[in-house]
Amino acid sequence: MGERVVPEPQRRRRRPTKQGTVLSEQVIVETALRLIGQHGADALTVRRLGAALGADPSALYRYFHNTDGLLLAVADELIGRAQQGWRPTGEWRSDLCELGLRVRASYQAHPQAALLAAHRTTGRNNETRAVEAILGILRSAGFPDLEAVRIYHAFVDQALAFAALDAAALALPAPAQAADLQVWQHRYGRLDANDYPHIAGTVRLLADDMMLSGYPFALELLLDAAEARLPEAEGEGG
Repeated sequence: MGERVVPEPQRRRRRPTKQGTVLSEQVIVETALRLIGQHGADALTVRRLGAALGADPSALYRYFHNTDGLLLAVADELIGRAQQGWRPTGEWRSDLCELGLRVRASYQAHPQAALLAAHRTTGRNNETRAVEAILGILRSAGFPDLEAVRIYHAFVDQALAFAALDAAALALPAPAQAADLQVWQHRYGRLDANDYPHIAGTVRLLADDMMLSGYPFALELLLDAAEARLPEAEGEGG
């Protein structure tokens, strides 16, 4: 793609494509998400997108500078979907917990896109709203600004890291997913207890737990640690 993006108010084209689709940024992003789910990173080409939309590939230049700009829009769409229907309750732990789980669920729904986008900073509207919301939750809870920023950073990085990790597992072919899980049962389950007493003593619990995402518990630990840093909590413990 080139450097010919046209500002939204100047996009006059409203004629349908060959497939009857009226192009818009949202339509292009949704099509890119669908193609990434089918073909992975290879989907993000002007030619493939143009073919899927029934449009001349050059028409996409009116919406995105290049494929990286489109990828950032896809990343921002996933962040937006995580926030759909969410409303703060005023209880900071519950609000952060729900947001974190929503982010993970949004990326799990599109694991191939998550692998491409979870580590990107978009600077777009959905991400900006999320940053504002999370910082607002933390500041309203009573965290000083420096603490709020640090906890925000840890919270977001943890959510996105687990989103990418869980998405990578989901993106594996089914036989590979099954093989990874069987390692815990067959390899670790047969280790000599004399050599590996701690694994042998917990192997059934270990095998069961490793079939699940570690994120919900890791999130709980992070929120416990954050709560302990609230000024009120420090005063009560003094």
